[in-house]
Amino acid sequence: MVFDKLLEMRVASPKEKMIVTISGEVGSGKSTISIVLGRLLTNQGTRSKIIDLDDFYKIPPLERRAWRMKHGIDSIGYDEYDWDKVNQNIDHFQKSKVCKMPCVDLITKHVDELTTDYKGIDMLIINGLYSLKIENADLKVFIEQSFDKTFEAQQYNWKEKLDDYRYKVLQREHEVVNSPKGLADYYIDFESSFFHL
Repeated sequence: MVFDKLLEMRVASPKEKMIVTISGEVGSGKSTISIVLGRLLTNQGTRSKIIDLDDFYKIPPLERRAWRMKHGIDSIGYDEYDWDKVNQNIDHFQKSKVCKMPCVDLITKHVDELTTDYKGIDMLIINGLYSLKIENADLKVFIEQSFDKTFEAQQYNWKEKLDDYRYKVLQREHEVVNSPKGLADYYIDFESSFFHL
């Protein structure tokens, strides 16, 4: 899978630091794949760091729904992320420097600040709806998922109230997440157990 592909890439073209992005819809398994990949890399001797792009929204979680309703459904998409902070962390990772990043407390929904030292980190794993937008990634992974599966996953997710407006948000995210999927290097489809480059 993704781990094997990364090992192949490191053998074929050794690189001190690498970036892998994992993109897909809400509930598609981005975080799970990131954690499993990080653990596999650690077991193999490669130190990795996971960045969750959900932490990089410009509008904090407790204010996001109202902001989206005020600005319209078309405001949902790439521009909701603070790409300057994302790119700052990528730059600091590549330069092995200390960097600050936002970190959302999953219980309080407050945004904390995390300081991380990228010294000694070999692999940066970035997961998020729109992580395909990151141009300097060495491997871009996209998880295929139907809208029906996305909506089904939301029924077991307590992050947000599931109502008509949330349904519209998921539809919009479905469109935006899938529009650049041709940029991916590697595709995963759990529904058909299909993995391909």
